[in-house]
Amino acid sequence: MDDTRTQAGKEARRRLAVQKVHEGWKQADVASFLGVHPVTVNKWVRAYRATGDDGLARTPHPGRTPFLTPAQEQQVLGWLAQKPTSHGFSTDLWTARRVADLIRRKFGIEFHPNYLREWLSKRNLSPQKPKTRARERDLREVGRWLAEDWPAIQKRGSPSTPTSS
Repeated sequence: MDDTRTQAGKEARRRLAVQKVHEGWKQADVASFLGVHPVTVNKWVRAYRATGDDGLARTPHPGRTPFLTPAQEQQVLGWLAQKPTSHGFSTDLWTARRVADLIRRKFGIEFHPNYLREWLSKRNLSPQKPKTRARERDLREVGRWLAEDWPAIQKRGSPSTPTSS
């Protein structure tokens, strides 16, 4: 990860800017060196002059604290490696609604399934259908259909002239 994107990296960049200005660099040169706008360097220097080192310190992460702890998140992801039937569901299909239900039962935390769908997709997980086939499936009949009927369907295609005016 790019160090300028972390809170510590941003703080280090602010401190470096103030240090360079105190060494005699012009604020515009420091801004060019760090790849920021000159007004930004000016704000950093003013913050340092007003409150000292505290003016450059990193700020707490804004926003609501996550509902699940990192350990709970790992536990939820571990559940998804297991079959849903082992958690009391009737079929082997994980859905966002089922994950929300399981989190509510185990942790007492309510999640909307739409949020969980997004949460799961950020972790490269998607609803999976079980790899089962119908018992009635006749492989010989499927092969015959693919060999005889499917090519005829493909050949038909769409009409070459429009059907309506």
